[in-house]
Amino acid sequence: MQDYILQMKGIKKSFNNTKALKGVDLYVKKGEIHALVGENGAGKSTLMNILGGVLSQDDGEIYFEGKKIQFITPKLASHLGISFIHQELNLINDLKVYENLFLGKEIKNKFGFLKVNEMIKKTKDVLNLLNVDIDAEYYVRDLDISSKQIVEIAKAILYEAKLIIMDEPTTSLTDIEIKNLFKIMIALKNKGVSIIFISHKLKEVFEICDSYTVLKDGLVTGFGDIKCIDENLITKLMVGKEISEKNFFIQGQSMEIVLEVKNLSCKKFYKNINFKLLRGEILGFTGLLGDGRSELFESIFGIKRYNGEIFVKGKLVEITCPQKAFSENIAYIPKNRKENAIIKDMSVIQNITISSLKNIKKGLFINKKLEKQISVNNIKKFNIKVDDINSKIINLSGGNQQKVIIARWLEANAEIIIFDNPTQGIDVGAKAEIYEIIANLARNGKGIIISTPEPQEVLKICDRIFVMYHGEIVGILNRNQANEEIIMKYATGVIRGDDGDK
Repeated sequence: MQDYILQMKGIKKSFNNTKALKGVDLYVKKGEIHALVGENGAGKSTLMNILGGVLSQDDGEIYFEGKKIQFITPKLASHLGISFIHQELNLINDLKVYENLFLGKEIKNKFGFLKVNEMIKKTKDVLNLLNVDIDAEYYVRDLDISSKQIVEIAKAILYEAKLIIMDEPTTSLTDIEIKNLFKIMIALKNKGVSIIFISHKLKEVFEICDSYTVLKDGLVTGFGDIKCIDENLITKLMVGKEISEKNFFIQGQSMEIVLEVKNLSCKKFYKNINFKLLRGEILGFTGLLGDGRSELFESIFGIKRYNGEIFVKGKLVEITCPQKAFSENIAYIPKNRKENAIIKDMSVIQNITISSLKNIKKGLFINKKLEKQISVNNIKKFNIKVDDINSKIINLSGGNQQKVIIARWLEANAEIIIFDNPTQGIDVGAKAEIYEIIANLARNGKGIIISTPEPQEVLKICDRIFVMYHGEIVGILNRNQANEEIIMKYATGVIRGDDGDK
């Protein structure tokens, strides 16, 4: 087994009474890209946190480059050449890009002073290698999520890691950035660097990976050469059953307009946006990253300022803050759940009821019995998998966190619900559940907007599809007109239609 850089044998880990890992084996060869896949909650993050020194295993052995490692700490992992790019980015917003890259490993002269120019130059070199236009002297807080992801990847490359763990690295990247990342991954592989690639996007797994390991409920259900398996079989190993490719589209919305925007603009982000949303309709907005979709819906929810007009049920409203949008029964579920949706330090029950406290207050106090009843009903309704409703929401998988946020807004009587990238970081099984929930919301008369960079997602569930390019609506398609090819032609500016509503 000399060609294996990593061997993890019989790894076990429990949290109280929950067995997260039940004897997992993971073998990664030198100079290969190894896919680690499974549903949310399968144990992938726990296993990688053990490898990265964040957690310690209860049982099992770890060998790195043939040597047994007794106790891995983050410092030892870094020293060994193991770099972990977390899904929750581990950057300091108040430091500059180059300062983040060299944090704890600053270059100094013989007098102990920082060699700033040398660190800036090395940062520029590695960013140029990634073929991205990020200023080494920008503050990280001024970067968008995709740029922050690139900075994390640059840090791993800069430290010349022998094994890089990439946890959902492409979630916030454009197609061009993904292609650039894959080129870098292949170049690293050719230099003998091993990569563990964690992703829910099976198309990417089959495009870039050499081998795979599948986890389900803390156990390995399959492993081997990626060429010896297909998407259907790997999905079955992940969820224990085949996932149908059914569409979740529903027909039968009313003609009542619940939301209309006219000539909406926001400098630098989008301009001249017009559309109408009907009761019971699911509108899809798609395009490439940076096309202005997220900023558009942040404006409708009162996060960003706008010029133009917004009408709710025919009434002109001025939405200047989220509280105003909330009063108009508009809900917004952002793409970055962990930063902008869930309240990490609160329990599942508190996250469900936080937006509807007025309904459960008894004088100055919360009616705890009613709060619990509401939460239990929602947990059953949305099939939220949780051992204890009083445990922190951060302990739930991504799909279950998303269900909690949906339950929160329904308890607040939202009638217009905007989903920004609703299945980001969610496994294939949970995706189908989220789509079914969204379809049911529309059946019950909610007006739904879905913003996603994935054409197949809008084709699966939406009535009408709006394609944006450089801040403008360039194509409006009925579902019977749309396919992935024509959507991508609009999204890349190859073709464009009339701006406006049809």
